[in-house]
Amino acid sequence: MPWSTKYWGRKQFADLVKDKIVEVISAKLDVKSPCSVSSVPFTLADLGCSVGPNTVIAMQNFMEAIKLKYQDQGPAHSQILPQFQVFFNDQVLNDFNTLFRSLPQDRQYFAAGVAGSFCGRLFPESSIHFVYSSTALHWLSRVPEELRDRNSAAWNKGRIHYTSAPDEVIKAYSAHFAKDMQIFFDDRAKEIVSGGMMVLIIPASDDKLPRSQDAFGITFNCMASSLMDMVKLLKMKWIPSTYQCTAHVQMKWKR
Repeated sequence: MPWSTKYWGRKQFADLVKDKIVEVISAKLDVKSPCSVSSVPFTLADLGCSVGPNTVIAMQNFMEAIKLKYQDQGPAHSQILPQFQVFFNDQVLNDFNTLFRSLPQDRQYFAAGVAGSFCGRLFPESSIHFVYSSTALHWLSRVPEELRDRNSAAWNKGRIHYTSAPDEVIKAYSAHFAKDMQIFFDDRAKEIVSGGMMVLIIPASDDKLPRSQDAFGITFNCMASSLMDMVKLLKMKWIPSTYQCTAHVQMKWKR
């Protein structure tokens, strides 16, 4: 999927909930206990940040809302605004170089990259005040083992998703997602300070709509069809020619 398409999708999600998130920050975030003195930085983390401008825009919006929250506490708090530290997290193969090149020069926060899966610990205990993740948590940490087992009822032959798959496949995906989410929440509970906040944007499908007819199902069906065609081309063209080249080299070596 082209990056421009993914960027547009994420931006649409973020724009839809921006005002609601700012409203929740104003109403619920406790800025008294997390940072009572200006020398203690207020830490934010975007989990699954990717490389595009969405994470930069989101973090800036949240910081502005947090500053307003401090100012609403009265003159004493508005005069001791904390320093801000933003952690950008994604998998180790994420292009952090592109991300950091896109950061504004006049940003009013310290930035750091944290590589690794968010299905595991990322930060010290009670060290993060605000956690944000947008359209990232629906990705599993790995493919469920049952889907790889030819002897399993959940063997997902010829598919890359649970669309049009037997119930056993759906149950395998669901069970693994539940495990991932349990790990995610357990670890964030240790990392977020008392009075902190976590905002999650997770795409979902309508249970009443057949899986093959929702937007995700249609997308993955098209992707699966393309991948299967590529595999067939590999079998018909590239692999035999590779074998021929190998045999030719072996014959020359024997001579």
